[in-house]
Amino acid sequence: MALSFAKRAALGFLALLIMLGLLVWGIGPETIAARKVDLIYLGQQHMILVFSSMALALLIGIPSGILLSRPFARRWAEYVMQLFNIGNTLPPMAVLALAMVIIGIGDRPAIVALFLASLLPIVRNTYAGLCSVQPALLEAAKGIGMTRCQRLRQVELPNAWPVIMSGIRIATAINVGTAPLSFLIGASSYGELIFPGIYLNDFPTLILGAAATALFALILDMLLASLERWLSPHTA
Repeated sequence: MALSFAKRAALGFLALLIMLGLLVWGIGPETIAARKVDLIYLGQQHMILVFSSMALALLIGIPSGILLSRPFARRWAEYVMQLFNIGNTLPPMAVLALAMVIIGIGDRPAIVALFLASLLPIVRNTYAGLCSVQPALLEAAKGIGMTRCQRLRQVELPNAWPVIMSGIRIATAINVGTAPLSFLIGASSYGELIFPGIYLNDFPTLILGAAATALFALILDMLLASLERWLSPHTA
């Protein structure tokens, strides 16, 4: 199992190196060198938006999924889930526009909009993962005298972790891909390369911004996959 995971990690790293090589070859070293400062700065700003909004989504989403999975709340779960679906039912531009109207321009409305867009996969997968835990495991835990909190911490969450991590990975991909749109409401991200590239027909800059966003999403997904494998090796 460990060898198989190591092979997959090596193949993923190799694919990343190939993509970087194709990127440098396609855009040209001169363009990348000229935009090096922008890439570093905008990458930092992009990370701030993604990590801040994902931290809020995890802080709200996982406890909400746990609460909805409790027997007394399951009958209302699908109705409550629609509240968390607001960020997904509306187009990303509409969510950004609403956040801008209410909060203003800059990073704060962008973080709120990205938080709303990332929330549903985390809540739904946490709920689904906990609901799918086998009743026999819960009965066994109850039979040996575990309290509800102990069953949740030691039985339910470890068994639901792969499903929860799937939701986190989906939310992260949505978040990273939506973050460039925050350029339109005054937040710095790789959108500062993508949208001016579109307006000015500057294709190398456009491709550079899009490729940097894609690579960022790929690297984060690989890190989350490694985290999942480390925390739950028996189910990876």
